[in-house]
Amino acid sequence: MVAVVGHQLSSFNTGPSNIPAPTVIQFSFEVAIVNYRGREIDRRQRLQTEYFRQSLGNGVTLDMVSIPGGTFMMGSPASEKGRDSDEGPQHRRTIAPFFMGKFPVTQAQWQAVMNNNPSRWKGEDLPVERVSWNDAVEFCQRLSRQTGREYRLPSEAEWEYACRAGTTTPFHFGGTITTDLANYDGDLTYADGPKGIYRERATPVGSFGVANAFGIYDMHGNVWEWCADPWHKNYQGAPSDGRVWESGGDDSYRMLRGGGWDNDPRYCRSANRSSNGPGNRNYGIGLRVACVFSR
Repeated sequence: MVAVVGHQLSSFNTGPSNIPAPTVIQFSFEVAIVNYRGREIDRRQRLQTEYFRQSLGNGVTLDMVSIPGGTFMMGSPASEKGRDSDEGPQHRRTIAPFFMGKFPVTQAQWQAVMNNNPSRWKGEDLPVERVSWNDAVEFCQRLSRQTGREYRLPSEAEWEYACRAGTTTPFHFGGTITTDLANYDGDLTYADGPKGIYRERATPVGSFGVANAFGIYDMHGNVWEWCADPWHKNYQGAPSDGRVWESGGDDSYRMLRGGGWDNDPRYCRSANRSSNGPGNRNYGIGLRVACVFSR
């Protein structure tokens, strides 16, 4: 269910003549909450937020959801099951408003911008994978030129803030995760959660039908998502805002978030961090884009 709010993002220029200026739209979505045993204890229906729909030409679009600004605790507490030392120390970050892709970038969207499809499993609504960090940056640059608007990879802080959507639990679903809600190795469990399905491949974006409280989907599992930041071994000296943390980082590695279809669910937690070389292409790695503007 969507409803046009009725105002365009006037601070955006219109880009090339075949790409219309986007219109802000409201949409409704559902949020599921589970307990530590994986039993669903709440299903919040008809939550609403805003997004804009960016045309990429030939009927292909990209939905960008409004992420409100706010402050959160980044990282995980020492008591969180499965945490690694690079997830601490927990620290407060203040994030400015921005827009983030409702879904990971799909193969149709990648094809529309890059004129190729590197993915192992083909499908227009499947997330693009086998994408290196360098490829992801080039995608953002080409998308920006094509639309006349600035798209980029999210910072690691923006990604975790958007993933948590106000929660402090290991997953935005709650204390555990199930394969009814996300795509990961269901032969493995987290906390007291149940075993489930191991699908052994990526699934179409949004196919589980539930978002987090910000209205974004597939933040846990399916494909890893590149962030802009270089690797830091922990959060000592991290900035207090949402900027990309460049100083003191090892730029021979770039950050990955969210976990993938073939991962233990502990790697799909909101706070989990991983990295890979910027030229590495793996069939479990994709991307999600961010965009900032002022109305």
